[in-house]
Formats: sequence, structure tokens, C-alpha cells
Amino acid sequence: MNKIQMTKTLTAMVLSTLLAGTTAMANDTIKQEPNSTGAKVDNTMKTAANYMDDSAVTAKVKSALIGDKSIDGNDISVVTTKGVVTLSGFVSTQDQAKRAVAASKTVDGVKSVSDKLRVKGAEGTSVKGYASDAAITTAVKAKLLTDMMTVNVETDAGVVQLSGSVKNANQAARAESVTKTVDGVKSVKNDLTY
Repeated sequence: MNKIQMTKTLTAMVLSTLLAGTTAMANDTIKQEPNSTGAKVDNTMKTAANYMDDSAVTAKVKSALIGDKSIDGNDISVVTTKGVVTLSGFVSTQDQAKRAVAASKTVDGVKSVSDKLRVKGAEGTSVKGYASDAAITTAVKAKLLTDMMTVNVETDAGVVQLSGSVKNANQAARAESVTKTVDGVKSVKNDLTY
């Protein structure tokens, strides 16, 4: 294992351990109060615990992807919502996508895996094509930041994939329409959740 991969694996493992420990502490401190204020605190703590559980699952899945030498996990985005893991981004082969899904399913806390991975360069994309895709991705991210939206943006042969979470359906539609205005965008795959 090379030094960079080892560092990434160790970082992911430390992150997942910290998140799991914090989740356990949050769960230990939840106490049900008989009055409504206590119930609100309890619900807030449960929501925080669920978020932290999802963060821990995300960290564990990323660690599993980095740890598997047969998967190039650098272009894979992992988002977890209530135990449902969404893998998006690009892989080199369809076999890598299948392996990434299989590796994700083995992680504790994963209820299911949504595979939104795409094979990059399926049509023999050139270096010029990759540079163009990088420019498109940068332009889309800049326009979305202007609208105060932070989402995952990946481009392959002019096809832009949007993933991650936004506040509502209007924001998801807005992100897609803004993306379509960028020069070089051929189509948009909107995988945003809300």
C-alpha cells in the first residue's frame, strides 16, 4: 500500500472512530423529560444522533472504498441519509462500480446502496475532453455558489451529474436550470435529494 493510500485509509478510519464514539456519547446522554421542553431536546438529540450515524457510515464506506485496491475511489462521492448510501461520480469500468456497491453493502449501518456511478471515458474521451469537463465542472460550481448552493458536481463528456442534498424541490430545479446555462453542458443528470 503506498503512503498516500495508507494516509487516506488511516484518516478515514480515525474519522469513523471519532464519529462512532461521538454518536455513542450522544445516545448515552439522551434522557426523556416529562415536559414538552424535554421532548424537544430529546428529538433534537435523536436528530443529531441520526446525522452523526450517517456521517459515521459515510466515513466507513469511504474507508472501505479506499482500502479496496481494485476500486479507484477518488472520483466516488458518498452521501448517507438514514442509512441509505448513495454512490455517485465516475469509475473506470462497470466492474469497479459493481465492486464499489458490494464493498459499501458490507459496512455496518448500511441499509441499502443507491448506485449512481458512471463509467468515465466509455467513448474514449481524450485529454482535451477531460480538460473541457474540468472547466465545465468549475464553471457549474461557481454559478451554483453564486446561488448559495453547495452540491457535488461531476462532468463526463459534457454530461453533468449533480448530487447531494438541497433544501427543497425548487432548489433542485434551480440547480439544474443554472447548470444548463453553462457553455459545453450537453445534458444534466439531476440526482439531488431534498
